[in-house]
This record gives sequence, C-alpha cells and structure tokens, in this order.
Amino acid sequence: MSDNVLKKDFNKKDVERLRNLVKGKAGERTSQGIGYTKKEEFHKEGDVWESDGRKWTIKDGIKQNITKLDKFKTAAVPLFCPTCKGIMNKQLDPHYFKAHGACLDCIKIKETKIKNVGQWDKHKKEVSNKEIDKTIEEYTQFMNMKMNESNDGFVTEAGEVEKWKGGVNKERAEEALREGIEYLKSLKKE
Repeated sequence: MSDNVLKKDFNKKDVERLRNLVKGKAGERTSQGIGYTKKEEFHKEGDVWESDGRKWTIKDGIKQNITKLDKFKTAAVPLFCPTCKGIMNKQLDPHYFKAHGACLDCIKIKETKIKNVGQWDKHKKEVSNKEIDKTIEEYTQFMNMKMNESNDGFVTEAGEVEKWKGGVNKERAEEALREGIEYLKSLKKE
C-alpha cells in the first residue's frame, strides 16, 4: 500500500491548473504576470486602420497589411475559361483572359464572327479606344498618387529613416497630366 502513495508535493499553481482543467477552463491563468502590456485595439472584419506607418485590414478573420499591389493579388487566371469551360493551358490564354475575360479560342471565334458580319473595322476602333481610355484612367490614377505622396521621410533597405526636402510641383504635374490626357484622346479613332 505504501508504494501507491504519491510522493510529490504539489504547488498551489499546479493545483489551480488541475482545477481549471477539471472545470473545463483550460485557457485560464494560474498565476499573475508582471510587466508592461501595450493597449491592444480590437478590430472587426473589414476595418481599416493605420499602425506603425502601415495600413492594415481584416479579411476572412486574418490581419493583412494593405499595399499598393493588392489589386495584383486578385489578378489570378482561372483554370477553366468562363465562356467555353475549356482548360486554359495555352501560352497566350492568361494574356487574353486579362484583356478580354476569355481564352484565346473564344476570342478567335468571336472575332471570326465579327469579320463575317463585316463589322471588323468598327470592332478594331472600339478595342483601340477602350485601350486608350484604360491608359488615361491608369495614368490619371498614377499622377494623382504621385502628387499626393508624402515627402516626410523614406526608410532605406538598411532601416535608416531619411528626411527629404523639396516636393512635387503640383501645378506643373497637373499641367503635364492635362497635356498627357489630351494627347491620348487625340490618338482615339473616330
């Protein structure tokens, strides 16, 4: 009988831990922590906030930082063409999907039908004008982003913060934007 006796002394912390486990409170603390804790902000799905000079959001329950390249994260090409349901495995399929939303074969069939109807010249003008409109939109977004950029500082790859002086001449940049848009509009086919 004396062999079955537990010879270990339990600390108060061990007893508290066992009580918590029995009560189903496995995550409860058994001791007091000492030290500094930073005030934590709680955010919900879709919130956008800035911390440490970076923008953050919560998507699908995961904290993610927001970058200028977020649009490219979603620019994936599907495995199957949404039009014909065929496998998109040809070399040019990703390019055609990004431009037209379908695979190369679907675009060839569509363009052949347009040629047979006799609307090919009109179609070429429409496609060209759409490309010019998209270029104008992207150029305007780029110039606005550059004009609104902060000039307060720059962090190098070594982690050093550099303070820059000067800035963007907004009047000159707006004039260049207007001239660029006028030139691009002049390229449109009537």
